[in-house]
Amino acid sequence: MSAVRMLFERFWICKDTEKEDYYKVKREIPAFQRFLGEQLGWRLIHTENLLKLEKIPAHAESFMGIQEFSDILDYCILCVVLMYLEDREEGEQFLLSELLDYVETKLKREVPIDWTSFSQRKSLVRVLQYMEKMQMLRVYEGSSEAFGLERGQEVLYENTGYSKYFAVNFPMDIAGFETWEDFEKQRFEEIQEDRGAARIHRVYRQLAVCPAMYWDGNEDADSLYLKNQRQWVAKYLEENLGGKLDIYRNAAFLMLDEDDCYGNVHPRDAMLPEIVLFVCARIRQALQKGELARQGNETIAITRQQFSELILACRKQGSAGWSKEYREMEQERLAAAVKSYMKSWMLIREEGDRVIILPAAGKQAGFYPKDFEGAETE
Repeated sequence: MSAVRMLFERFWICKDTEKEDYYKVKREIPAFQRFLGEQLGWRLIHTENLLKLEKIPAHAESFMGIQEFSDILDYCILCVVLMYLEDREEGEQFLLSELLDYVETKLKREVPIDWTSFSQRKSLVRVLQYMEKMQMLRVYEGSSEAFGLERGQEVLYENTGYSKYFAVNFPMDIAGFETWEDFEKQRFEEIQEDRGAARIHRVYRQLAVCPAMYWDGNEDADSLYLKNQRQWVAKYLEENLGGKLDIYRNAAFLMLDEDDCYGNVHPRDAMLPEIVLFVCARIRQALQKGELARQGNETIAITRQQFSELILACRKQGSAGWSKEYREMEQERLAAAVKSYMKSWMLIREEGDRVIILPAAGKQAGFYPKDFEGAETE
């Protein structure tokens, strides 16, 4: 794998556990540093022990959260633990009981903490296990998971010092920010002196780290830049990341070759991605038959009920090829699982009572062979 791809695929590269990769990337930095700075506008953190590319996206997407977290409290606790480690020296050890007191004190004005609550203990455990996985903490004695099962369990940790590089350092005061839109507005719309660079960064970031780039009208500034500079955009992306740039009327995609992929990939060899391919095929068939209609921006709008019925029709047609889990799954759970996956790959989005089918859904389809046993024919 190329060095720049390693930086894209991993949150950071630590020398003490990934020594060979650390030095490989370090040696090749001059080859891609200009691409990171000029096209993407990203900062590369390079220390004696760590390499990290701050992959700030063009736009916030729902799939960009920490996958191990399942509650807002998880993020609140993470921020407080990072604050706690900020005051600790690298290699300094501390007890879980000390950390518990600190978290409770810092959060009491916003979230009343009660460690007798199983859900709150599990929230803390998710944070600690994530930080262990990211090598921000080392466990010397005990187990973080034990605290989730029983209050009063003690654990001895060591601060590795990596936590100081976890959060992004913003060049502006964010104390008054209330939503994620505030970050985008401050970062791009208020940079009056260099709007051209901001536009370039948005386009490359969207194509480099997201499944798709969409726009609504012909006057969209980012899409105009992409179409006018498509030759250079395609060249820089291919030279550094590989793949082929595909541009359509209202969408663009960086398509990787099947035998040259990295990071999370769709479709992959798993049941849920296969189901999504069947759903996309069903959408295309309905479009061809006139049962669905495109809007001006190449999207299709249907109700949530229609979308659920579409999924059920796919199950009825090819359930013989589905795993027992999805073949017998309750209707609402199945629809929720498919929607969640499709949203994470920017195939659909939800707007109120509607499901908006996005252009990427039209680029893929899955079918059973005609002689597949149990498949219905049309």
